[in-house]
Amino acid sequence: MPRERLFFPLPRDSGAGGGSLPGPDPAAAPSGQARVGMGGCLSSQAADDLSLLNDSTGDGASLGPGDPPPPPIPAPPPPYQEHAPIPVYHPTPSQARLATQLTEEEQIRIAQRIGLIQHLPKGIFDPGSEPSEKKIKECVICMLDFVYGDPIRFLPCLHIYHVHCIDDWLMRSFTCPSCMEPVDAALLSSYENN
Repeated sequence: MPRERLFFPLPRDSGAGGGSLPGPDPAAAPSGQARVGMGGCLSSQAADDLSLLNDSTGDGASLGPGDPPPPPIPAPPPPYQEHAPIPVYHPTPSQARLATQLTEEEQIRIAQRIGLIQHLPKGIFDPGSEPSEKKIKECVICMLDFVYGDPIRFLPCLHIYHVHCIDDWLMRSFTCPSCMEPVDAALLSSYENN
């Protein structure tokens, strides 16, 4: 059995020195004769051309005249989206539960508490023009000094706090953090007096 020579085409160089290895010219091979190159992956030029025409879908299946078109490519999944966290409520000062774990009775009490908190007056902190004024300088919940323009909430006992600090506090305990006066009793009595 005679050994066939393998042909590896190289780019032709127009300068001196030539551009290919010695061996048979692949263009000179008859069309039906097997071409050997790159490890024998191509059996013949004609078979290669037909396989490319028949396999136009790229998935190995050929489409005939009566075949349905391939299914559309599915859309990529949506980008990652964080879900809103489930709020945590305090039905009593010592308990913390997710909103989905509250009983109907606890949900009603918390809704009433939120309604009462929303009725407490709000304002914007203004330190005043005189430095000697005896105004509260810090929120006793977060221990940060009030800054001009901070949103504040007034309790019926006239203590003031940052809105976000006191709202969170009142969801846990409905008493003033400074004087421990019950906020709901003072709020309800102020409505009765008016």
